[in-house]
Amino acid sequence: MPIRFFKPFSLRLVLIVPYVVLVIGLAIAIGMLSYSAGSQAVATVSSHLLLETVGRIAQAVDRHIVGSSAVLETAFPTGVPAPQSIESDFHEIRSRFWVATTLHTDPNNYVYFGNEAGQGLGLFRHTADEVELRMKLRPDEHRAIYTFSGIDGPLQFQRREANLFDPRTRPWYADGKRNNGHTWTSVYIDFGTRQLVATRARQVHTASGSFDGVVATDVSLKALNDFVGRLKVSPNGVAFIIEPDGNLIASSASRNVVTLPDGSSGRLNAGRSDHGLLKAAYDTVQGRIAARDDKDLPRVFDFHTADGSLVHAAFDRIRDDAGLDWVMIVAMPASDFLGGVRENVSRTIILATLAVLFAIFIGLSILGWVSDDLRRLTEAARRVGNGELDAPVGIERRDEIGALARSFETMQNRLRTDRLTGLANREAFMDQLRRRIDTAREDRRKHGLGVLFIDLNGFKAINDTYGHDAGDRALQEIGRRLSDHVRENDLVARYAGDEFVILLDPVDDRSSLLSVRSHIERSLREPLESIGSPHSPVTSGGAVGAALFPEDGDEAEGLLKSADRAMYADKHGEAGTT
Repeated sequence: MPIRFFKPFSLRLVLIVPYVVLVIGLAIAIGMLSYSAGSQAVATVSSHLLLETVGRIAQAVDRHIVGSSAVLETAFPTGVPAPQSIESDFHEIRSRFWVATTLHTDPNNYVYFGNEAGQGLGLFRHTADEVELRMKLRPDEHRAIYTFSGIDGPLQFQRREANLFDPRTRPWYADGKRNNGHTWTSVYIDFGTRQLVATRARQVHTASGSFDGVVATDVSLKALNDFVGRLKVSPNGVAFIIEPDGNLIASSASRNVVTLPDGSSGRLNAGRSDHGLLKAAYDTVQGRIAARDDKDLPRVFDFHTADGSLVHAAFDRIRDDAGLDWVMIVAMPASDFLGGVRENVSRTIILATLAVLFAIFIGLSILGWVSDDLRRLTEAARRVGNGELDAPVGIERRDEIGALARSFETMQNRLRTDRLTGLANREAFMDQLRRRIDTAREDRRKHGLGVLFIDLNGFKAINDTYGHDAGDRALQEIGRRLSDHVRENDLVARYAGDEFVILLDPVDDRSSLLSVRSHIERSLREPLESIGSPHSPVTSGGAVGAALFPEDGDEAEGLLKSADRAMYADKHGEAGTT
């Protein structure tokens, strides 16, 4: 009788085991495919989100400092010689300083001048009509403080400063005297507000071309720090702005000014921050800053923290001819995005494993159903990776794959939508504008496209008077109002801060575009229902710039810039008449 070492398998077992193994293998494959698709989608979304966030910060910096040059040019236009003494041209200088501080009240509400004779004159704007004049006409006298209302209002003496102020000893004067042309001082702490300030200065020459004095304007960085502090990067992400030496200008995760042991205030260096992610991001990018590695900016990169955690990050750099050199960095832990993906993949594997018990009854059709949806999800992820942010997923399942698809769609929607107003965001608007322009070119149609660029008036006053919650409600109401005043095929988007853009498609001609522009302007001047009351209405209004395709630009960026320039022309025109 032969010895049998193995008990023969039953036909039932022979049929079931390979199928069970196949289902388990399929479950593993599903998990891997799900994780791969989710990771690819997350990598794409996080990259776009990083670039969008660092771009928003760069735009905020640019808008924060862009007015300083115009302020100095208005205060002392190029070619206008310095006066022999301040009192000889007092009224003309005072009028120019008045106009200069109306251009960009936030943050350039203070412009001042000092000369080699030790004279000094400064105008600080408190409100649209109330200003403070700070003046000294002799080197040995203490600076006198006056107030007045209106451009030609009479001066009201208030007091004389206790300390002797000599403009020639101030850092801004020394920097302006040392550098030919515009120059930025180092960022410093204002002794009164304990907030960071940067000063832009420029030489003023006599008629013969010799140096006579320096005109300067202060740029408070508080609003910039507040903007970065309000950024919702990710649950554990961080955004910050630094100077090349690592000193913080603004941060969403820590203060930029700290109290020193002796009770004085000092600046915080990112390399000494107690916020681990902020410090790690700075340490990673520090070498690139020192090497002035500015190619292909903004740039996305990855790094690992000391505990081995993966972090996605991006940085950009902004400089100008006056010596400004700031670096913007955004960093987000990969776990902020991958947690949901891993959870969904785990659930998918568990459900697929449980499905082994019912494998005989389920049939192979379920495999095709699952793989088909996975292919659709992978295709959607691939299209997103190619820049098609609105690529439809179209999966209506209620299981984990459906949850992953909905998470993916949510991330897509988040990338396209402004969170506060629910309107399209800047990137979605630009994508749609490019598509409409391409369509217009292909159809060779006679109808053009129109773009309106809107900048609200008095929005800072609403925030200051009623609070930021009221400001948010005002932005939401303006967004709804703009949406209610356009056609179904038009697109309204929030561009940035208190700026909105509208894509009008089609537009017959420029007169039609200007008619819509006037209609929008009237709607913006209506009282805000979300704040104020019938007895005390609150209005905003806004400057609206219009551009027509293809006359004002045959590319999306050019068309938008034309509308932006028209808006600024409208806003400056209004400012000049007030």
